[in-house]
Amino acid sequence: MSFVTEISLHRPYPAAKVQRWDHETDVAVIGFGATGACAAIEAAQGGARVMLFERGSGSGGASALSGGEIYIGGGGGTDAQRAGGFEDSTEDLAAYLKAAGGPCADEAKCDLYARESLGHYAWLKEQGIPYRGNYLPGKHIEPTDDSTLIWSGSEAAWPFCDIAKPAPRGHVIAHMGWGGGRPLIDILESRARALGVEVTTDARAVALVQDDARRVVGVIVRIDNVNRFVRAVKGVVLATGGFAFNEAMRRRYCPETFKISSPIGDQDDGVGIELGVGAGGDAIHMEQFFTTCPWTMPEPQAHGVFVNQAGQRFINEDCYHGRVSRAAIDQMGDRVYLLLDIAHFNEPLPMAAMTIAGTGESWEEVEAELEMAPGTLSATMAFYNAHAREGRDPLFHKRPPMLTPLDQGPFVALELNFATTYFSFFTLGGLRTSTDGEVLDRAGAPVPGLFAAGRCTSGLPAWGHGYSSGLSLADCTFFGRQAGRRAAKG
Repeated sequence: MSFVTEISLHRPYPAAKVQRWDHETDVAVIGFGATGACAAIEAAQGGARVMLFERGSGSGGASALSGGEIYIGGGGGTDAQRAGGFEDSTEDLAAYLKAAGGPCADEAKCDLYARESLGHYAWLKEQGIPYRGNYLPGKHIEPTDDSTLIWSGSEAAWPFCDIAKPAPRGHVIAHMGWGGGRPLIDILESRARALGVEVTTDARAVALVQDDARRVVGVIVRIDNVNRFVRAVKGVVLATGGFAFNEAMRRRYCPETFKISSPIGDQDDGVGIELGVGAGGDAIHMEQFFTTCPWTMPEPQAHGVFVNQAGQRFINEDCYHGRVSRAAIDQMGDRVYLLLDIAHFNEPLPMAAMTIAGTGESWEEVEAELEMAPGTLSATMAFYNAHAREGRDPLFHKRPPMLTPLDQGPFVALELNFATTYFSFFTLGGLRTSTDGEVLDRAGAPVPGLFAAGRCTSGLPAWGHGYSSGLSLADCTFFGRQAGRRAAKG
């Protein structure tokens, strides 16, 4: 076997075979999104020499494509929460995080983040990230102005509102319009460079290097079509994102994502997960994914009712739009319908690719246009309206003000077709890590010298049915810091 063919994502390169190290550093960080930037900042502040390698031509990653929203609370509340009249205890934040993680929740991570969330908020501000500090009432995907605080999950919806006292926790960088992720990354990049982090772009990680004791001691990166050997004396931090763009990995681990067709990310091909598993790490919850058709949930559409192709409801529609969409994907057939009356209808955005599938002066007429069995959808709506008039939803516990009768004709059914409607998605499974960002093997022991954080791990946003906006950036910034700090200690 030749020297080149031995280099593999799936099998670490033996340190004994390295003929010459091209670079040497204390900590090597792979990936320059929010995770990699925060890991590099903490490692540098810990006194380590840091080299950061990014396969693209600049910083960004999936973080730069986000709204710049970070899930923060606890400790009595942030300045923005208190200004909005909300008190948020650490216990309620931890309880919500665990509920949002569902069967995949890492309770130790939830508890640690809840305890240190306010401190993390202060740290973000110290890096130069600005927050206006005000609360924006209502139901929003993200602010279109520079407001800070929004409801960004299912906090006020059943069953979460019965588990933890509701409070809004989505904290958004002060930025006019959508897309605050890019300025967030720019600030973190500037901070990392100011601390002396050596950044190399257009550098693709192709293998880890492991010694005879199975300690990760370096990484091989391909720069200008040449493999470069980088010695990392204290450790390597993987910050490479998920695997939404790796069809082979999706078919192996997460085949349900093939129902939908709009992946979100930036070169998220699973490389960090493959590297970590090859070095002995354990990949967990790989079947989990987030999806949403967010244009269904701005007011007034949130007052609507979702049904499957049998005309049956399946979710309380007042919860987070991603939870609604994830439950929709679980339904029979290839589409679901959003039912609205004239009082709550407005034209969906064209990019949503939602179509009007049926209209009528009665729900029976809509039912017939959708070619549903008589007495299915119409019975669903008769039951829903009768109880909504009483302020109750005995089946799914939807609550006012979103709970309202849909009885003002004409009526409409919007079709959300899984194949053609805009359902964005990204993966949530990844490497199992400790609260310090150590990559763990199947026995739960750390892989020496290897650390990871962000979407290449299974972190705070672990369960598609409980995802809340801001959990990903909370996870990658906080646990990126944890990984960088631990790596700097060697």
